Amino acid sequence: MKHNINLIISILTLFTSILISNNVQGQIYDSEQNPLSVNWRQINSSGFRIIYPVEMEPEAQRMANTIPYVFSSVGGNLGIKKTQIPVILQNRGVISNAFVQLAPKKSEFFTTPPQSFDSQDWLNNLAIHELRHVAQFDKLTGGKANPFPEEIYFGWFGASLPRWFFEGDAVSNETSLTNVGRGRQPSWIMPYRTAILNGKNYSYSKSNFGSEKDVIPGYYQLGYLLISAIRENSGKYIIDSLLTDIKKRPVRLYPFAGSLKKYTGQTGKQWYDSLTKKIRSDWEHQAMITPSKEYPALNHQARYETNYYLPAKMPDGNILALKSSKAEVPTLILIDKNKKERRIQKIGQQEQPWFSYANGRIVWDEVRYDGRFLRRSYSVICRYDLQSGKLKKLSSRSRIFSPTLSADGSKIVAVNIDLSNKVQLIVMDAENGKIIRSYPNPENLLIQTPSFNSDGTVITYISVSELGKALWTVDSNGKTRKIIRETPQQLSRPVFIGDKIAFNAHYSGIDNIYDVDVASGKISALSAAKYGAFNPSRIPGTDSIIFNNFNLYGYEVSKTKIEASETGKNNFVFFGAAAAKQENTGNVFTNVPDSTFSSSPYKKLGSPFHFHSISPEVLDEYVWGIQLKSNNLLNTFDTHIGADYHRDLGRVEYNAGISFKSLYPIFDISYNNRPRRFFYEGNNGTEQGDFRENYYRFQVQVPLTLTAQNHFFDFSVNAGTSYTQRYDAGTMPSNFIKTLTLPVETGFSFSHSIRTAERDIAPRWAQIIRFTYLTQPFDDNLSGNLFAAEGFAYFPGLAKNHTFLANFNYQESSGIWIYNSAINTVYGYNNIQAKSKLKNTLLFNYRFPIAFPDAEIGPLAYITNVRGGIFCHYENIGQGTNISQPKTYGFELHSTMNILRYSPDLDLGTRIVFVNREYHQNPIFELMLNFTF
Repeated sequence: MKHNINLIISILTLFTSILISNNVQGQIYDSEQNPLSVNWRQINSSGFRIIYPVEMEPEAQRMANTIPYVFSSVGGNLGIKKTQIPVILQNRGVISNAFVQLAPKKSEFFTTPPQSFDSQDWLNNLAIHELRHVAQFDKLTGGKANPFPEEIYFGWFGASLPRWFFEGDAVSNETSLTNVGRGRQPSWIMPYRTAILNGKNYSYSKSNFGSEKDVIPGYYQLGYLLISAIRENSGKYIIDSLLTDIKKRPVRLYPFAGSLKKYTGQTGKQWYDSLTKKIRSDWEHQAMITPSKEYPALNHQARYETNYYLPAKMPDGNILALKSSKAEVPTLILIDKNKKERRIQKIGQQEQPWFSYANGRIVWDEVRYDGRFLRRSYSVICRYDLQSGKLKKLSSRSRIFSPTLSADGSKIVAVNIDLSNKVQLIVMDAENGKIIRSYPNPENLLIQTPSFNSDGTVITYISVSELGKALWTVDSNGKTRKIIRETPQQLSRPVFIGDKIAFNAHYSGIDNIYDVDVASGKISALSAAKYGAFNPSRIPGTDSIIFNNFNLYGYEVSKTKIEASETGKNNFVFFGAAAAKQENTGNVFTNVPDSTFSSSPYKKLGSPFHFHSISPEVLDEYVWGIQLKSNNLLNTFDTHIGADYHRDLGRVEYNAGISFKSLYPIFDISYNNRPRRFFYEGNNGTEQGDFRENYYRFQVQVPLTLTAQNHFFDFSVNAGTSYTQRYDAGTMPSNFIKTLTLPVETGFSFSHSIRTAERDIAPRWAQIIRFTYLTQPFDDNLSGNLFAAEGFAYFPGLAKNHTFLANFNYQESSGIWIYNSAINTVYGYNNIQAKSKLKNTLLFNYRFPIAFPDAEIGPLAYITNVRGGIFCHYENIGQGTNISQPKTYGFELHSTMNILRYSPDLDLGTRIVFVNREYHQNPIFELMLNFTF
């Protein structure tokens, strides 16, 4: 009975910690840094503080005009017209993104524009979406930072409000306040439409939380459709009413569902069910009135989400494609006429799927990260020779995107974007990567996905500005010509086919392949896919093209003859029409002012403190407390001050710490004034001793991360020491030590792994080595050493996504560390009486996926996957242990799920541990619970 009570207390404590504490000292959302060499400046504009690298001065000035001007429209229907928030322009990375966070409150815009996005200026695109999140947060929090509740607010938002609501409202906002936005893009909503028209009835939870099996709409798309329907039914100010009610009554089991039911008469699940009926009817009607053709797949039929991007026909008849799936990492493959696949080369992270083939060569771009400062990344160009099988990196520390080969494979045309967001069209030597030509771009239009004509004398490309997308050519003399003027159409990836240029667009309301006659400007349709067609390339020596045809399980490979037809009527179903009419603003960027603001240096080391949260902290069922936390805006200086109550001791611990992360080493300093208790053998038997101690700790760590193709290498070296002073001790044994002087703690770790697929439970190929050494060189009264070494080797299992781990651990300890366990122990270790001092362990684990049910059990749970594992663990090999008899062995089951339709993903597991017969131990039953937001 006592065990059961303790278990219940532990579970309740765990769930409390999930709800109210992240139990870390750093930020919830973001923690990476830029190098110290970045020179930062700032502009203050109507409550917005724009913080930016000096190279971004023109863009910062533009945003200082733009952001305050549009914010009143962005937050208007929430009653939020003004705010105060820092906006940081991050220019050192090549991944295009942005976010708004609390703890501390800020927004970050990653300024490098992507090679595929909406038909408007990139920073404007970020502003209109992210400022809506600012308005949402201000509505829920009142916009006030005192008395430091930000971390609680942020955790509460993430746990209790559905992700589809936040993101769907922001997408609806970006679509309503401009003439573009993702809600107007057929390709963005295409997976949802495809599933619906194929008769799929995905559950509410599956559409929201995702799947490791099917192509699902995603919570952005789901949210946009739901918000559009809710606004159409309940009016312009319904989001304001919902957020106001949630703010007034936050402590409810389902605050969002309750408020939604109160103001609209339906819960989110009920809205989803009614929405599904409506969109099915609308999309079925669109399919009926829009002519389409069936295109047989040239690839193997998939059973789960699998994409074959950018197909190209080879001279020998094989098809080259970039394949990625739920079960496999992106890999260049060849598909023969029997649909059999052969792997060519795995590739690393990309900003978007991309490669180009010509004359036996393949080129593509890959992301590389700075080893220490992960805010800095690069886009490098790689080349693979099909005949020799050799891989070569053509650029280093570069910012070059969308490389495309000339027909003879000798030149590469690409896009270069510098740290000031200046964009250039460049031509590189495909042999050595040297830039041999740059084309002027006086208006600094964003250039996307260029390509050569057949003889390499003319280049075509897409430009993007606030006016829309346009299609251009530029010849060898540098003369440019606009073939298609600016349009909200999603023009993309133009390629020459004879004297015409083929490209993607959505003139019919569905993404398809079109071409334009360069001489006359006439646009014709080349495909009529039911769901979407993309990425055309001509099949050499024929009158046909090969392309991507989107279907239920992703991007397939198909072909069709080049037969031009009319573009047809635009039958796009625009679900955001009601919201756009309610706003009635047109494009909010039309009349942005053009003032010049004064700027000043932003002292990256002079603003270390930014206190944002007083947060409860639950360490375990015996220790809980409160923390005052500070994280500066550039993630280089973290501070915490707090107090914890020890229930078992009836005393309070006080603690403080700082972390300085501007340099290559990371410096951590902490102080604890804490109660302690220990038991010793006295004159009257076992006696209890209570005391307090001042514990000072200093640690320095140098982390390093390197990437190469799909390989990751991590190094870490750390060293630390501490000083302990004990006081307020009662009756103690004569050998009680009052000071512990400067023990030395050192460690080194190295790991190598390859990129994992979504279904992988663990790396299928990885090696990890860790060393730890503790010693006490400055205190003769407390001698002793501890050395520990750990080695991990991951191998592919017997089937796809299976993995086998062999882990050998060794430790040698003496003196004050003689009973410490610094290595991995066998499962069940803490429940088995030790027979000898721990020296080493050999652990074998085999893990595998069992099923991907995507099962919704009413409102109780949504189960994404079920995973299994078997294990066999040895201890103290060479110390008389029979290697044929493991100390423990058994099996485990895990499942990833969402409980009660809340956002945190729970990993719930159970493990049965059988113990070697010599211990006379019953099997051990363990429950495991982890969560991620």
